Amino acid sequence: MSIPEGTHNIGPSNGSLKVKTGKEGAASKMGHDLVIAVNDWEATIEGGDSPSIKLTCDPSSLEVVEGSGGAKPLSDGDKGDIKKSIDKKVLGSSQISFTSSEVTDSAAKGDLSIAGSSSSVDVPLKVDNGTISGSITLSQKDFGIKQFSAMMGALKVKDQVTVEFEGKI
Repeated sequence: MSIPEGTHNIGPSNGSLKVKTGKEGAASKMGHDLVIAVNDWEATIEGGDSPSIKLTCDPSSLEVVEGSGGAKPLSDGDKGDIKKSIDKKVLGSSQISFTSSEVTDSAAKGDLSIAGSSSSVDVPLKVDNGTISGSITLSQKDFGIKQFSAMMGALKVKDQVTVEFEGKI
């Protein structure tokens, strides 16, 4: 199915944007696999003869909503500490953006900017019953992001993170 004609605006009120992380290292059993929601974002999707997608999000709006695994449950204090690390050590304040250069029924190609660095990406798309969705796995290193680590490097966030989105069009 293709993107319906017209302009479609998606954001937190009619969609979701999440980042999923894993852990690695000698102390990986101590850490958590995280689901992080992006709470301040917007996407404009144009359907028709020249389809396009433009997305922006505020990196300071990322918030841990779930943590699985780990030696102990993830507390609210832990979530707050993770948010501070994301803001200060991982993403900084540069807006995250994606601007398509080509959109087909099954993918959007374009430039993704994270933490002040850009890379060309292909984002698989699915359009079905008034919903657009997709998932892409990214390497933090491609955007100059150093893997967050703790316990003198024995616990690290995996370089590969998965970004998932869904919205009503």
